Amino acid sequence: MNQIRAYFKVNENLASSGQPTEEQFSEIAKNGFSVVINLAMPTSDFAIENEESIVNDLGMSYYHIPVAWEAPLVSNVETFFSVMQSFPNKKIWVHCALNMRASCFVYLYKSCILQLPELESQYPMIEIWEPSGVWLELITKVKNL
Repeated sequence: MNQIRAYFKVNENLASSGQPTEEQFSEIAKNGFSVVINLAMPTSDFAIENEESIVNDLGMSYYHIPVAWEAPLVSNVETFFSVMQSFPNKKIWVHCALNMRASCFVYLYKSCILQLPELESQYPMIEIWEPSGVWLELITKVKNL
């Protein structure tokens, strides 16, 4: 698992990363994950054209919420929250190209939905990057809903 680009174990039922390879999706499935949420655009670096069929063939559910790096939307976050809440007792893997989008959405989920303390909510985002510009605006908008 540690070979997966920008992999972070968030808790027992949640992990985030950059784009896994086809072979790494097999490892994700073997480790008990049953849901994969992809926040990258189809044109993002390292994107896998047939990712949905790869994930489904491994017995996992697949959700693609394409988030434009230059223009993330509150509606993207709301869709993410809805998918996350649909699987309360399942192991979920959230990824994008480099774990920047994914870690930000995980932060918002932990902060707004799970209502965890700020320091706990920030992991793993704080280890990866510090959002600015449109991403900081997105965080502010979502936290003020």
